[in-house]
Amino acid sequence: MRILLVEDEPDLATFLGRVLREAAWATDVAATGAAALEALAINEYDLVVLDLGLPDMGGREVCRQWRARGGRAPVLMLTAQTGVNDRVTGLDAGADDYLAKPFAVAELLARLRALARRPPSPLDVQLAVDTLTLDTGSRRVARGERVLRVTAREYALLEYLLRNVGRVVTRAQILTHVWDDNFDPVANAVDVLVGRVRRKVDGPEDCRLIHTLRGQGYLLAPEAPPGAA
Repeated sequence: MRILLVEDEPDLATFLGRVLREAAWATDVAATGAAALEALAINEYDLVVLDLGLPDMGGREVCRQWRARGGRAPVLMLTAQTGVNDRVTGLDAGADDYLAKPFAVAELLARLRALARRPPSPLDVQLAVDTLTLDTGSRRVARGERVLRVTAREYALLEYLLRNVGRVVTRAQILTHVWDDNFDPVANAVDVLVGRVRRKVDGPEDCRLIHTLRGQGYLLAPEAPPGAA
């Protein structure tokens, strides 16, 4: 999943960016409202973490403008203002949840997981195909009785593939949802990552789940389509 973090305090932005990436979320960071709106216009995000107090425009205005343009991803608003009216106006501007500073990292991550499960694009907690299972709450990945040890990047790829079971996903789509703008992957980064994940997922006794369609991309499915490698 890909998150846009909008925070103008450099130390906090750096810290939260590291926390989110360690939680297997590809994270882009914007320090102003204008930069946030530009990023939201260019990229497809699954979640937005939006600070209320930004130097050029308030987080409420950013949220209001983005919603007016059709933005639908869940928004968690961060603020030092804890009054009821402040929370109400933030929610009315289009935010989905509100978290007051200072906050515990565990609560931030829990709220983001909760937002990821909400409509209009509900994201399931338990994802599975054949004997491959992924629990987004515990971050546990298993193939049958075999628990898989995966890196944060490998987990992000598996979650993305599992949310698109039966659909071909291109290399560009994988780059968008698994990497963020702070990383400049080498030309074959996607192929290398898929290869690592395939070796962990598809054991010698398992049916093959991750298929390569030349010139198209990758497919996670219990049966290989014609022409798949």
